[in-house]
Amino acid sequence: MSVDAFRDPPAPDAAASRPSRRPRTPAVAVRERRRRLALWLLSTALCILVVNALVGESGYLATVAARRELAALEGRVARLRLENQQLQQEGRRLETDPSALEETARRELGLVRPGETLIVIHDTTRPETPASR
Repeated sequence: MSVDAFRDPPAPDAAASRPSRRPRTPAVAVRERRRRLALWLLSTALCILVVNALVGESGYLATVAARRELAALEGRVARLRLENQQLQQEGRRLETDPSALEETARRELGLVRPGETLIVIHDTTRPETPASR
């Protein structure tokens, strides 16, 4: 037997005691980079789609604004239909009732019968203007 067999084994290196990372092969590194790039691209595309769904031309906010406008227009149409009905009734009344026709002519055109005197009364107080407030 040799004398070397009875000697203490050499002390392990500090670097050797750590679990060593195997150097990555180029193929593994390329695959990981591609995976990260694909994940980044998918995340970006998802963010773009979400933003477009919210504020795009036909997104949620545009839909809400269109619904508001539709409600306002429906209200306006309802008011115009009511006004149209009232005007049609007044037109029928003017066609059939001579006293209604005379009343309207006197009120809107200022017509008077022969022998009547028209008296016009003007308000002497001036209306308040916004500058004089």
